[in-house]
Amino acid sequence: MEKERNFSEWFDRVLLEAEVLDTRYPVKGFTVYRGWGYRIVRAVARILEEKLEERGHEPMLFPVVIPEDAFKREAEHIRGFEAEVFWITRGGDTELPRKLLLRPTSETAIYPLFKYWIRSHADLPLKMHQTVTIYRYETKATRPLYRAREFLWNEAHTAHATPEDAERQVREGVEIYDQVFQRLGLSYLILRRPDFDKFAGAVYSIAFDAWNPDGKVNQIGTVHNLGDNFAKAFEITYEDESGDQRLVHQTCYGMGLGRVLACIIAQHGDDHGLVLPPEVAPIQVVIVPIPYKGYEEKLKDYCSEVLKVIQGGGLRVLLDDSEKMRPGEKFYHWEMFGVPVRVEAGPKEVEGRLVTLVRRDTLERVRVPLDETVQRIWALFDEIMENLRRRSRKALEERVSEALNLEELRRGIEERKIVKVNWCGDQDCALKIKEEVGGEVRGYRYDVEEEPSGPCIICGKAAEKIVYVSRTY
Repeated sequence: MEKERNFSEWFDRVLLEAEVLDTRYPVKGFTVYRGWGYRIVRAVARILEEKLEERGHEPMLFPVVIPEDAFKREAEHIRGFEAEVFWITRGGDTELPRKLLLRPTSETAIYPLFKYWIRSHADLPLKMHQTVTIYRYETKATRPLYRAREFLWNEAHTAHATPEDAERQVREGVEIYDQVFQRLGLSYLILRRPDFDKFAGAVYSIAFDAWNPDGKVNQIGTVHNLGDNFAKAFEITYEDESGDQRLVHQTCYGMGLGRVLACIIAQHGDDHGLVLPPEVAPIQVVIVPIPYKGYEEKLKDYCSEVLKVIQGGGLRVLLDDSEKMRPGEKFYHWEMFGVPVRVEAGPKEVEGRLVTLVRRDTLERVRVPLDETVQRIWALFDEIMENLRRRSRKALEERVSEALNLEELRRGIEERKIVKVNWCGDQDCALKIKEEVGGEVRGYRYDVEEEPSGPCIICGKAAEKIVYVSRTY
């Protein structure tokens, strides 16, 4: 398969031909979402936003600029992001009285306002989210959707009265993300990051690492327990029921919408192009007439009837009756765009009041009566999603291997695997792994308890955790 043999070229071709992105914007690391790609991303964002708001997160929108003094309030946080900041120092010809930066993440923009909004225990928990663009002066090689200098994401921020409440919120954040990703048919490992690789300013971090055909993992979401670190820096306190002032405990989580789109493309796509989950497909059904001499008017009238029937079933449908392309060219076009179901109608369908349904994931065909069309399409959507989930899970399982020594680990990384190893917990051993095999220690399972089966793969001391090692974007 082209996708497996040369993922990078396949991915770039799909982005271009399926009109997902245009990478020719004249600033490195910045790309243009075209209509098809942006409609998919908006659909993903809506699913996430609905889930967050069902759980009490208020939608908000904060400014894109952060003043330098606010950014520098949390020392560990600024150390983690200072090298990636875009600074604003002038307005026109006027030197600004204080430097501003484009948000690399929004903790230092949002938490000064939390201080005003939180006064007593009655104001807690406070839960909000926003869908915005983020700006980071990425120093590594940029890659469309995976690693850019401007990217779309949704971030949620919460404040709580106790550490226990914050810990429950972490679990809720993980659950929300897991539900969204499952609806998209994606597969991933939920990993607690090692302390040396946690979010700057967090107590600990959890990440969703999705498999990718090229052997690298794609981090599509993160959830962080911030403890009271930012509360101390921004003096966010509340009056408890006894009248005492206490620091709040906070969490935050972010989902990179571009990376989720990349994951959908990479995990579900095939050599024909995109394969989209029906829920996020801009067009769910495309009708392609199969013309035949002498049937032109009958076919035109019948396809119009088919269109009305499918529209009446609440589906996003397009009748492609353009004469610019032959039917075979239309098949290629809409397969590249990943439309979940194609409806074909020719003379036999007209005479029998039938339609031919072609599902995008397997390209299997079935002929059904017109009056059963809507019911069968909805059933096909369920079958498509189950198949996408099953294929993606199988691909993840096949990509995870185990290694008991460096040679096995090196071989696994070269074979584009995600490799499980025993680790003592020492950062030096994690760095040694990266030096030796080019893969990073990504963390240990958050959702499953795994016991080490031997000593640390590097130093031979007693292992504390089974960790996952892979290349990454």
